[in-house]
Amino acid sequence: MTRFIYNTAASLDGFLADEDHSLGWLFDVEGGTPDAPEHAAPFERFLESIGVTVLGSSTYEWLLRETEALSRPGAFTEAMSAKPAFLFTTRTLPVPEDADLTVVAGPVAEHLAAIRERAAGRDVWLMGGGDLVGQFARAGALDEIQVSLAPVTLGAGAPLLPHRLDSDRLRLVDVDHRGQFAHLTYRVSHPDRD
Repeated sequence: MTRFIYNTAASLDGFLADEDHSLGWLFDVEGGTPDAPEHAAPFERFLESIGVTVLGSSTYEWLLRETEALSRPGAFTEAMSAKPAFLFTTRTLPVPEDADLTVVAGPVAEHLAAIRERAAGRDVWLMGGGDLVGQFARAGALDEIQVSLAPVTLGAGAPLLPHRLDSDRLRLVDVDHRGQFAHLTYRVSHPDRD
């Protein structure tokens, strides 16, 4: 059964990016990349379970900048680990020629069937941002939250998940020590379907 999993890194005070929409703070932390030895094996296992990735426009634009995907053929596909992706946006954004990217707009609920179909029985990686993940939560399509907490506080920026999920809906199922990071996994319950 396809699960919708929000897997991300955040600062100790709950931000995904700083006020300048930068992740530089994350990469400044020792072991702050997925290919760092303490993250590589768990991240590879996670990627093996994924059939499709979903991201919002801010995350997408950051990815285009960081990978130079518009000028480097194959960079976007590599960044997506060769997984197809859905981009939720209300704007017209450039798309790399080789990208396996479906651009959609409107309510998340209207696209869930297509996302599940494209995932082909595998899980969906909700890459971010937090606002988009909140929309999935409101649509009843958020099954798990995996967050790697970094030893840094930002004071402000893009919040991890600007959507209320009460403690009766979250069940801590795993805690993993990954170098300087604490990796937490929460199962999200859905009272209307559980």
